[in-house]
Amino acid sequence: MALRNITVKGDEILAKKCKPVREITPRIKEACADMIDTMKAADGVGIAAPQIGIMKRFFIAMPHVEAEDEETRNKIYYMINPEITYKEGTQKSTEGCLSVPGMMGLVDRPQKIRIKAQDLDGKEHEYEFEDFEATVFCHEYDHLEGIIYPDVAKGLMTVDEYNVRMEELRNHFGEDAEFTADEIWAGIL
Repeated sequence: MALRNITVKGDEILAKKCKPVREITPRIKEACADMIDTMKAADGVGIAAPQIGIMKRFFIAMPHVEAEDEETRNKIYYMINPEITYKEGTQKSTEGCLSVPGMMGLVDRPQKIRIKAQDLDGKEHEYEFEDFEATVFCHEYDHLEGIIYPDVAKGLMTVDEYNVRMEELRNHFGEDAEFTADEIWAGIL
């Protein structure tokens, strides 16, 4: 396992639609293992193949970062040839991306999705995700379609601007306060 270079905004690979994985080879499995290491080293919760220069339809995600139990928190989803089969509702999401360092954006996402994909053994699974988890899977899926979140964001700010905004909100409402995307972006857009 190794760390891979992460492609960043401006690299044309991020704007191209990926091709299906025809066979889950040892190279695909090795790429997934490297993606886990790369994602964790960069403090991400998901990473897609084009972000490491591979134009194939697969990504990995660890969307349960807030889970109390360690097993759930560390669960990795391998999504090979994923397809979002159902979307419901809408939510505003404040997003960052390993391929867009130093920026944050406000994106409309489905509140709930159903997604099917193969795992590393080629077995097909279908999952349902809501809220933050739905955002993670939609964000990574977009990478396979040649879309990065600034392409669809309603607003952008630097991470420094975001941190200042969060500090202002916490100073006003208290250190333990949590905020919706609408509250974070109020007055900015």
